[in-house]
Amino acid sequence: MAKLTIRVDFETGASLGPGKVRLLEEIEKTGSIRNAAEAAGMSFRQAWLLLKSVEAMFGQPVIATQRGGARGGGSALTELGRLIIASYRQLERASAAAVQRELDTLEKRLDSHAPATRRRPVSRKRLKNR
Repeated sequence: MAKLTIRVDFETGASLGPGKVRLLEEIEKTGSIRNAAEAAGMSFRQAWLLLKSVEAMFGQPVIATQRGGARGGGSALTELGRLIIASYRQLERASAAAVQRELDTLEKRLDSHAPATRRRPVSRKRLKNR
Protein backbone atom coordinates (compact mmCIF):
# COMPACT_ATOMS: atom_id res chain seq x y z
CA MET A 1 0.00 0.00 0.00
CA ALA A 2 1.31 3.44 -0.90
CA LYS A 3 1.98 5.90 1.86
CA LEU A 4 2.82 9.56 1.99
CA THR A 5 6.09 10.62 3.60
CA ILE A 6 6.33 14.20 4.80
CA ARG A 7 9.41 16.39 5.15
CA VAL A 8 8.92 19.98 6.19
CA ASP A 9 11.45 22.36 4.66
CA PHE A 10 11.61 25.69 6.46
CA GLU A 11 12.71 28.98 4.88
CA THR A 12 15.83 28.90 7.05
CA GLY A 13 17.02 25.81 5.19
CA ALA A 14 16.28 23.54 8.15
CA SER A 15 14.08 20.50 7.64
CA LEU A 16 12.04 18.16 9.79
CA GLY A 17 11.18 14.71 8.57
CA PRO A 18 10.51 11.13 9.61
CA GLY A 19 14.05 10.36 10.77
CA LYS A 20 14.27 13.17 13.29
CA VAL A 21 10.75 12.57 14.53
CA ARG A 22 11.33 8.83 14.91
CA LEU A 23 14.49 9.54 16.88
CA LEU A 24 12.53 11.77 19.26
CA GLU A 25 9.87 9.06 19.62
CA GLU A 26 12.50 6.44 20.42
CA ILE A 27 14.06 8.69 23.06
CA GLU A 28 10.62 9.08 24.63
CA LYS A 29 10.18 5.30 24.57
CA THR A 30 13.65 4.20 25.70
CA GLY A 31 14.83 7.10 27.83
CA SER A 32 18.22 6.85 26.16
CA ILE A 33 19.85 8.54 23.17
CA ARG A 34 22.06 5.51 22.59
CA ASN A 35 19.15 3.03 22.65
CA ALA A 36 17.02 5.37 20.53
CA ALA A 37 19.79 5.66 17.94
CA GLU A 38 20.12 1.88 17.79
CA ALA A 39 16.35 1.44 17.42
CA ALA A 40 16.30 4.04 14.63
CA GLY A 41 19.22 2.34 12.84
CA MET A 42 21.78 5.10 13.25
CA SER A 43 24.99 5.74 15.12
CA PHE A 44 25.05 7.59 18.41
CA ARG A 45 26.96 10.42 16.71
CA GLN A 46 24.39 10.75 13.94
CA ALA A 47 21.58 10.79 16.51
CA TRP A 48 23.38 13.42 18.57
CA LEU A 49 23.93 15.61 15.51
CA LEU A 50 20.27 15.27 14.49
CA LEU A 51 19.15 16.26 17.98
CA LYS A 52 21.45 19.28 17.93
CA SER A 53 20.07 20.30 14.52
CA VAL A 54 16.49 20.09 15.83
CA GLU A 55 17.42 22.16 18.86
CA ALA A 56 19.14 24.74 16.64
CA MET A 57 16.08 24.79 14.36
CA PHE A 58 13.69 25.62 17.20
CA GLY A 59 16.12 27.52 19.42
CA GLN A 60 15.31 25.43 22.50
CA PRO A 61 16.23 22.03 23.94
CA VAL A 62 14.11 19.07 22.81
CA ILE A 63 15.66 16.66 25.31
CA ALA A 64 16.78 16.89 28.90
CA THR A 65 19.68 14.62 29.80
CA GLN A 66 20.80 13.35 33.16
CA ARG A 67 24.34 12.11 33.59
CA GLY A 68 25.03 8.64 34.93
CA GLY A 69 25.55 7.79 38.53
CA ALA A 70 24.40 5.07 40.85
CA ARG A 71 21.10 4.78 38.98
CA GLY A 72 22.51 5.59 35.55
CA GLY A 73 21.74 8.53 33.31
CA GLY A 74 19.04 9.02 30.81
CA SER A 75 17.21 11.35 28.47
CA ALA A 76 13.66 12.61 28.35
CA LEU A 77 11.85 14.82 25.90
CA THR A 78 11.05 18.37 26.82
CA GLU A 79 7.60 19.80 26.25
CA LEU A 80 8.88 21.15 22.92
CA GLY A 81 10.12 17.68 21.91
CA ARG A 82 6.69 16.19 22.56
CA LEU A 83 5.00 19.08 20.73
CA ILE A 84 7.20 18.51 17.66
CA ILE A 85 6.22 14.83 17.53
CA ALA A 86 2.52 15.54 18.00
CA SER A 87 2.46 18.32 15.40
CA TYR A 88 4.40 16.30 12.84
CA ARG A 89 2.23 13.19 13.29
CA GLN A 90 -0.94 15.29 12.99
CA LEU A 91 0.46 16.86 9.82
CA GLU A 92 1.08 13.34 8.46
CA ARG A 93 -2.45 12.16 9.28
CA ALA A 94 -4.11 15.24 7.77
CA SER A 95 -1.96 15.08 4.63
CA ALA A 96 -2.50 11.35 4.13
CA ALA A 97 -6.27 11.77 4.45
CA ALA A 98 -6.23 14.65 1.96
CA VAL A 99 -4.35 12.69 -0.73
CA GLN A 100 -5.66 9.16 -0.18
CA ARG A 101 -7.72 9.10 -3.40
CA GLU A 102 -4.71 10.19 -5.47
CA LEU A 103 -2.49 7.61 -3.76
CA ASP A 104 -5.05 4.90 -4.53
CA THR A 105 -5.17 6.01 -8.18
CA LEU A 106 -1.39 5.84 -8.50
CA GLU A 107 -1.22 2.49 -6.76
CA LYS A 108 -3.82 1.00 -9.13
CA ARG A 109 -1.68 2.11 -12.06
CA LEU A 110 1.43 0.32 -10.84
CA ASP A 111 2.63 -2.49 -13.03
CA SER A 112 2.05 -5.53 -10.86
CA HIS A 113 4.48 -7.54 -13.02
CA ALA A 114 7.38 -5.12 -12.61
CA PRO A 115 10.07 -6.44 -10.30
CA ALA A 116 9.98 -4.83 -6.89
CA THR A 117 13.26 -3.08 -6.21
CA ARG A 118 14.29 -1.82 -2.81
CA ARG A 119 16.81 0.90 -3.34
CA ARG A 120 18.53 2.75 -0.58
CA PRO A 121 16.98 6.20 -0.09
CA VAL A 122 19.03 8.99 -1.58
CA SER A 123 20.14 11.49 1.04
CA ARG A 124 20.94 15.11 0.35
CA LYS A 125 24.56 14.29 1.21
CA ARG A 126 24.69 11.54 -1.44
CA LEU A 127 23.12 13.88 -3.99
CA LYS A 128 25.75 16.56 -3.28
CA ASN A 129 28.52 14.03 -3.85
CA ARG A 130 27.25 12.99 -7.29
